[in-house]
Amino acid sequence: MINIEFEGTCKSQIAFVYEDSDAFPDIKEVFTGEFLAGFPQLCQNRLTVYIGLGKKEELTGRKLMDAVSKGVRELKKYNRYEAEADLSPVWESFGLQSARSAVLGIKLGLYEYDAYHSGRKEESYRFFLKGVEKSAEAEQCLKKASNLADSVLYARELVNTPGNLLTPELMAENMERRAKKLGVQAEILDAAQAQELGMGAFLAVASSSGNPPKLIVLRYLADPDSKERTALVGKGVTLDTGGYCLKSPGTMFGIKGDMAGGAAVAGAVFALAANKVKTNVVAVIPACENRISDRSFAPGDVIRSMSGKMIEIRNTDCEGRLILSDAVTYAIRKEGATRVLDIATLTGAVVGALGFSTAGVLTNSDEWWDEFSEAAKVSGEQYWRLPIFPEYEDLIKSAIADIRNLGENYCGTISAGLFIKAFAQDLPWIHLDIAGTAWVDKPVFEHQAVGATGAGVTTLYDMLEGANRRSGKSD
Repeated sequence: MINIEFEGTCKSQIAFVYEDSDAFPDIKEVFTGEFLAGFPQLCQNRLTVYIGLGKKEELTGRKLMDAVSKGVRELKKYNRYEAEADLSPVWESFGLQSARSAVLGIKLGLYEYDAYHSGRKEESYRFFLKGVEKSAEAEQCLKKASNLADSVLYARELVNTPGNLLTPELMAENMERRAKKLGVQAEILDAAQAQELGMGAFLAVASSSGNPPKLIVLRYLADPDSKERTALVGKGVTLDTGGYCLKSPGTMFGIKGDMAGGAAVAGAVFALAANKVKTNVVAVIPACENRISDRSFAPGDVIRSMSGKMIEIRNTDCEGRLILSDAVTYAIRKEGATRVLDIATLTGAVVGALGFSTAGVLTNSDEWWDEFSEAAKVSGEQYWRLPIFPEYEDLIKSAIADIRNLGENYCGTISAGLFIKAFAQDLPWIHLDIAGTAWVDKPVFEHQAVGATGAGVTTLYDMLEGANRRSGKSD
């Protein structure tokens, strides 16, 4: 349990120091304030952990969040579970954003996944934010940031959960329970209903497993005066062996996390609902497993998608784009989406191109890209837009069907995204490939932990909350 308040004093403190600051002359010789440098000082049983912020002009909200995460983890090393975080040095420049960064930094920085340790104990933490001008607005900021952090942690928990304990059915039940608590409408479609809808691409993948698939639909429709409805479509493969195109042994351990896109869109919707943002959003999550059985689809097969397009199967480990194609069609035809964003751990190619710190983006809408980019600046997540040139469309043309699910041996991230674009019916569309950012064996940033990162949740939330704010609909 983590409690964060504005008032209170205790015997531990996190003090933030800019590089070459003269505020603490007694430690200047041993601590110059370089970004993320740490220095503990114990005086009369009061422990102060100094954390460097680097150069003042280079500090961002994301960097501040990382500095806070570094601070709380340093305190944890000394078994200090109660502390005040002094935000005075950053308040003038960042205002309430500093409180948001602090809350996210505390909650995300303290997270560890140890759910199945037999001796696991629930730890309780208490933090006070010093140097924040207390007001109703500040209290609301703290509450909203806390709800957002909890949604990121919710996504992390889902992705970290072993595949045998998070089948499509169990994930659907989990999301349905949380939706009910937050006033989000949840509808769970089974295989028979998907069959009636003609979701042949989704069911081709799902047929490989004895664990039945579920199409999870989460509706948060809080702006009845608007005709706009954003669909967030998240890949929900809870276990991905690659099917007959079996993954290599070295990549098998991560197959439980192939539903990180689904976790991200659920987390974003739940954060929007918890903070009562006035927007219309529908999350569509095709949840299934990709295994090998006598019912599995195979390379060379041709399947019919919900859209009516015939798909030639070139690789059964390119299953995510298949299930997303039907989910995108569902979002448009059945949920009335006016724009579609899909997010998935889709390609290894994006890791080769951008590593583990940055996700790849494709979009057909410059206007929506601008909106999304502004949200990413707020969240601090890193995205890089990839080009869509006409010749790239040729990579997924099939000689025997309308489209094939694997392009040539290059431009893998682009061709995968363009496959999904083919089902977006010319609506404004964004594709996010988070294959490199959804999971880290070694944290890239201080607010991360080994394992799932909760990638996408904050940016999706900030995108829709920001659009709400710009339209003058904020509370």
